[in-house]
Amino acid sequence: MNKLLLNTGVQDFIKNNINTDIVSVLLKKQLFEGISQKELFQQLEAKKKCEYKLPSWFNTTNIYYPNKVNIEQTSSEQTAAYKAKLLDGKSLLDLTGGFGVDAYYFSKQLDTVFHCEIDQELSEITNHNFKILDQNNIICVAEDGFQFLKNTTKKFDWIYIDPSRRDDVKGKVFLLKDCLPNLPENLSFLFKKTKNILIKTSPLLDISQSIKELDFVKEIHIVAINNEVKELLYILEHGFKDEILINTINLTKNQEVHFSFIMMVEAKIVLEHDTPKKYLYEPNAAILKSGGFKTVAKTYKIKKLHQHSHLYTSDALVDFPGRRFRILETIPYSKNRVTQLGLKKANVTTRNFPSTVAELRKRHKIKDGGDVYLFFTTDVNNKLIVLYCEKA
Repeated sequence: MNKLLLNTGVQDFIKNNINTDIVSVLLKKQLFEGISQKELFQQLEAKKKCEYKLPSWFNTTNIYYPNKVNIEQTSSEQTAAYKAKLLDGKSLLDLTGGFGVDAYYFSKQLDTVFHCEIDQELSEITNHNFKILDQNNIICVAEDGFQFLKNTTKKFDWIYIDPSRRDDVKGKVFLLKDCLPNLPENLSFLFKKTKNILIKTSPLLDISQSIKELDFVKEIHIVAINNEVKELLYILEHGFKDEILINTINLTKNQEVHFSFIMMVEAKIVLEHDTPKKYLYEPNAAILKSGGFKTVAKTYKIKKLHQHSHLYTSDALVDFPGRRFRILETIPYSKNRVTQLGLKKANVTTRNFPSTVAELRKRHKIKDGGDVYLFFTTDVNNKLIVLYCEKA
């Protein structure tokens, strides 16, 4: 950590050049004594990534930024604030601290937060930033979280873990055992130090498989921002034996859209399917990830088009956690029928359809955009159809 980067002149330069071509900074001669152009570039690059993701950091003077990768891997302020609302008690151990955004929001909810980060420089940077942000109830420990737990006699109301993909695992990770730390192997040890564990994982992880790998899962929260799933959260409570509650949340600038259901109840629902009616509904991304397809139909008294299509319909418009459309026409799918629509531009979506959006756009020469929405899907009779819609 080069503290010369915190000098007033350097900070002013970073602030005033945040929207310039920062790559050009690398090509200039050294601007500040004791600071390389690469260090200056890295501060500009990382700060820029915080503008919308971490506005509290971005808008605060004398924040020190780590490598941009640490910024890319950290939670956004929106998701961190949501996580903090799930907790109560006095103490929390953040086992895999990172840049400390989650710890910062946890510290607003609990009396004391321990932030463990094995990277010495990142721990130093995070500690500095907590002080700049005037959050003084966070204790930074530059040590492996598990090692800290083994050496301490303390117990915590919560342990928070954000496992990362193992370097030796190729491709996308779908299992917790393929992450570091390996939680399935270490749960029994962790429960000796706490009764409650909060785990954050990538949206790529399979929820059903994760439940099999873990013990005492009480709640799962699927968090989306602007209809893009960002995090899966698992709340574990030692000794918990009841049914698992699934919570979906879609965060936007102006609202939070919630939908919850009991996993076992979802499995027992017998669902009715029907042909397209007057209105069409597409669940938000958090619900689609949750698998609560039958519960959402029952809750809003709407019919599903097909077991695997995940689109819904009704004659009367209902308030719904997702997109709502008025069906103008239902068309049996064929190249000629789509061509007869005469559309040069449309918003195209596929659900349970053999062709991709890109393939359909190329085949039918339809550009993206406009006020028309085309849903290519399969109906209750296993026929390929196109729903010609407008927003309701």
